[in-house]
Amino acid sequence: MGFLFFSETRSTTWNGRLRSTFPLVAVVALAACGEGAGSASLAAADAFCVEALEGVDRFMAQARTLQASGSSETDRATVVVAGVAELSSGMNAFAASDYSSVQVQQFVNLMPLIAYDEALQPVPNLAESWEVGEDGTTITFHLRSDVFWHDGEPTDAHDVAFTYIRMTDPRTAFQNAGYWTFYESGSEGVEVLDDFTVRMHMRPHADFMDPWRTVGIMPEHLLGDVAPEDLGAHPFGNQCPVGNGPFVFVEHRAGDRWVFEANPVFPSELGGQPQVDRLIYRVIPEQATLLAELLTEGIDVYVAPSPDQAPMILDNPTVDLRVFFSRVYNFVAWNSRRPQLQDRRVRKALTLATNRREMVRGLLGEYGQLANSGVPPFHWAYDPDVVDTRYDPDEARALLEQAGWRDGDGDGVRENAEGVRLSITLKYSPGQLRQGVAEIMQAQLADVGVEVVPRVVEWATLLDQIFDPAVRDFDGVVLAWGTDFRIDESDLFHSARIDDGPVALAGLSNPELDRYLDTLPLVAGRDEARQLWHEYQKVLAVEHPYTYLYFPRRLVGVNRRLSNVTMDVRGEWVNVREWRVDGS
Repeated sequence: MGFLFFSETRSTTWNGRLRSTFPLVAVVALAACGEGAGSASLAAADAFCVEALEGVDRFMAQARTLQASGSSETDRATVVVAGVAELSSGMNAFAASDYSSVQVQQFVNLMPLIAYDEALQPVPNLAESWEVGEDGTTITFHLRSDVFWHDGEPTDAHDVAFTYIRMTDPRTAFQNAGYWTFYESGSEGVEVLDDFTVRMHMRPHADFMDPWRTVGIMPEHLLGDVAPEDLGAHPFGNQCPVGNGPFVFVEHRAGDRWVFEANPVFPSELGGQPQVDRLIYRVIPEQATLLAELLTEGIDVYVAPSPDQAPMILDNPTVDLRVFFSRVYNFVAWNSRRPQLQDRRVRKALTLATNRREMVRGLLGEYGQLANSGVPPFHWAYDPDVVDTRYDPDEARALLEQAGWRDGDGDGVRENAEGVRLSITLKYSPGQLRQGVAEIMQAQLADVGVEVVPRVVEWATLLDQIFDPAVRDFDGVVLAWGTDFRIDESDLFHSARIDDGPVALAGLSNPELDRYLDTLPLVAGRDEARQLWHEYQKVLAVEHPYTYLYFPRRLVGVNRRLSNVTMDVRGEWVNVREWRVDGS
């Protein structure tokens, strides 16, 4: 299972492209003046990007010349998609950590081995076919031979092997290492049988195909000499990505936009060159501005409008509101490493004292439902009744009393025997819904004697504070996880992840939970696995690592000039290569 999260610098131009770093002339001057290793590193990064993008320019110029000579079609439209978030992981699959970036990697710029159809069954993508060994310990992928990196190099089995070896190398610090728990790591886990055939080795386990749906293959010829520990922050991802998907990177202005153009040599069997010639993703932090842009046709697609904006979209004749299940759930993670949160009774009391049904109605209206675990409503393992979802402030008070927290001085806030106040700082990143969660919990938990101090923290700073295992600077934090279709919560809750797992926020250590987490991924039969999932969720509910809040519906505003647009639980970009603009 993957867990994906939902600095503006000066820009300059070279070779007709934008990059988000210091001006090249300044970097060269610093290097010439001997300003030290940092300057040399910047100069090396610029040299890498200049060479990489020159290769793309050459190949694409040739490809478009050939296309122009064989076709009269020259007028294709531009489509502008916008959202509040920067694509913080860029086009770097090694650094993939946020939902928005992975969506664009997966469907726009890079090529995973497989895709899912509308029934969530695997279908060919970069791999045209595959076979699973009879004993379930190998999977052999046969790659297409007509998928090229945007600089003209063929995408081959060596790229797949390189990507896999680096992703399973701990030095790379790939965010979703849990993808590969039951695969054999490193070079022992992959064989290149020929240039377009690659075999993976694994232990038999459930939903073993799912990682290959989301992981974009990376170019070995460009990144093969980069040290694993340098891959995550390499300039490739945000300054000069060279993909192999249906759209080619053109420019990135940090905090403003990403621009892609249709790949003229995308394989015809996969749809050929996209119908949209230019695809722009704009970063517009203010949702009011995003709505105005959509309604005045300044943008074509508004990703994730807030529920209170839905009526205005529905009332406008030029746009449609798409509503579909998402793979996201919102929650508050409690850091059990903190003294006031070590007792599971306290954590349970925090949930019981929060009127989550009222919260969902107030914040989301009809576009969300109460969450009782991290299993999404569309998933085969979901059971709406498997975990208690009551609002019971009286029981919350009783639990806090049992845990030794009493209001001895009558000031409305409980203390323990040492006189320490039951005060919890609740961090969240900027946003109307997250702020609403924090303020609602502040008011409701005050009624049971818990002081909640909401604290808004800039997104990048918050990530550093909560995901660095050496820091973990939070009591509680409002977050959303985007899950994969293969659910494995080991990275979240297994005791082996406490010390070094970036997403092990709660810091749980429960041997019974560990046994379930070790067993569940190995049970392939869904009937047997479903029962185990229900048992596991009941054990997890005893620990109460999170206050599960809600599953929001995914909302997207789409201009009606766009046609042939599919959006569903797989994502809003799922068939972007097939989008059309009426009249173009």
